[in-house]
Amino acid sequence: MRGNASTSRALNRRLILNLLRNRGPISRAEMAQITGLSPAAVTFVVAELMEAALVVERETVAGTTGRRPIPVDINYEAHLALGFKLNRYSIDCVLTDLATTPLASLEAEVADTSPEGMIETVAATIAKLLGQANRREGEIMGIGVSIPGEINPSTGMCIQSPRFGWKNLPFAELLAKRVHVPVWIDDDVNAFAVAQKLFGVGRDHRNFAALAIGAGIGCSLVIKGEVYHGSHSAAGKLGHTISVPNGRLCECGRRGCLMAHAAEPYMLDEWQGRTGFAISRDEFARSIEHQDDLALSILSDCGSRIGRHLADMVNLFDPEIIVVGGEAVQFGEALLAPIRETLEEFAFFTKPELVADWVPSSWARGAAALATQNIFDFERSPSG
Repeated sequence: MRGNASTSRALNRRLILNLLRNRGPISRAEMAQITGLSPAAVTFVVAELMEAALVVERETVAGTTGRRPIPVDINYEAHLALGFKLNRYSIDCVLTDLATTPLASLEAEVADTSPEGMIETVAATIAKLLGQANRREGEIMGIGVSIPGEINPSTGMCIQSPRFGWKNLPFAELLAKRVHVPVWIDDDVNAFAVAQKLFGVGRDHRNFAALAIGAGIGCSLVIKGEVYHGSHSAAGKLGHTISVPNGRLCECGRRGCLMAHAAEPYMLDEWQGRTGFAISRDEFARSIEHQDDLALSILSDCGSRIGRHLADMVNLFDPEIIVVGGEAVQFGEALLAPIRETLEEFAFFTKPELVADWVPSSWARGAAALATQNIFDFERSPSG
């Protein structure tokens, strides 16, 4: 990058904000010591950030050695982000602070999955979320939307989403024009990886994988602190690895994809096929809790299949750790243990730890992280 005063200030802002995100409240003197910036430069940047209400001074801890330095911290509470995770029949919606801590949430039903229908549903929820949290529209700094499919986050373009039948759709631009707020979009698993990178297990690792198992299967890679999107925004599609040649039809239109043979819809279909009885997701989860042999067998088969393909990813990219999320994490060790065992069997050299980090609002919080990430990376540009 060409250096100029504006770029230097932006780099210093990012440096200090990311330091505070990782370390928590520290003094200006400590910032200068850790970053190598001059005390004057730190004082100038902190003053700018305080004026923008991005950082705030916290109370000092009383001591016996006289006056202690005043700690500075990110002002997470002063700004808001909205996160929307688009599903086939609903949208998970959340209002968060800058740390993606939920302040209000709801699930919006979707009758019309056209782009216009989705955008109107998103727009209609904003006032409801603000009302729940008793916050103002002017406090919103951005909106993040996660969409299953191939997404180009730099252009805000949904290249394709087989789940919704969308192609070459400028979704971020269309939504920003409707709500008049900056918008960022990405694939739902990438959004989960961003949230992990900022505030989850991944914050302590420069290279890690974020595996999500739910309606589909995806595995985003964070390499040197950045989500790897690939040359055509199609990286991380572990679920579309062919696992069974000429196997079950996948939503992408091909046959034999891993997600068609190991994601949640397959688990429920397999139960029905073996018993002749339909079963809901909650009933399936209860069967697992009660140690039902058939349910455990299905999860064992699915976990082993996922672990086998995950081992190939490990052999290629050598992540430090694998963070697991998605609704199927609810099934616990009945699913995770066979994944872990098969991964360890087929991984060549390194055997990264498999760690589950998931709460019910994780999808929507991941979407909100697409917006809050902008605070820590000045180079990202929104649509709006």
